[in-house]
Amino acid sequence: MIVFDLSCTAGEHRFEAWFASSDSFADQQARGLIACPICGDSAVRKAVMAPRVGAKSNQAGGAVVAAVPPGEPANAVPAEVVRRVLAEIAAKQAEMLPQSRWVGREFADAARAMHEGRAPENLIHGQASPEEAQALHDDGIAAMPLLVPVVPPDLAN
Repeated sequence: MIVFDLSCTAGEHRFEAWFASSDSFADQQARGLIACPICGDSAVRKAVMAPRVGAKSNQAGGAVVAAVPPGEPANAVPAEVVRRVLAEIAAKQAEMLPQSRWVGREFADAARAMHEGRAPENLIHGQASPEEAQALHDDGIAAMPLLVPVVPPDLAN
C-alpha cells in the first residue's frame, strides 16, 4: 500500500488517500474514481509531499519510537479516536436526517428540479449512481454523499 497527499483543483482542498500502487492511483484518477471528500471535485492531483526517508544504518538514533502494531502505518490514528470521530459523525447525521426528505432513486431529478427552480428548495436525501452524482457536480448542483450509510425507509424493519 502507498499513501498519497492529494488536492482538488476546484477548492485546493488537501486530503490523504491509500492506493495499492502508483499505477492503481493513475488508473483510478484516469477513470474519475477519485473525488475530493470536501467538495466532491473529481479533478484530483497529487500534492507536494515530503518523502519518508529512513535514518542511515550507521547513525545512532537517540529518538524513542513508540511501538506500532504489525500492519499499522507509523502515523496511524489511535482506534479509539477513530471510533469517537465516527460516532460523532453518525450522531450529527442522525440529528440532521429527520429534517431532510427521503426521495430514493429520484435524488438526481429532485436536486436538479430544485436547482432549476422547478421545485421549492428543500433538504433531501436519497440514492444516486456515480454517473448521476458526477452529472450533478458538472452542472454546478451541490450534492454530497452521506458519510454513514442510510437504510431506505421502505427497507427498514
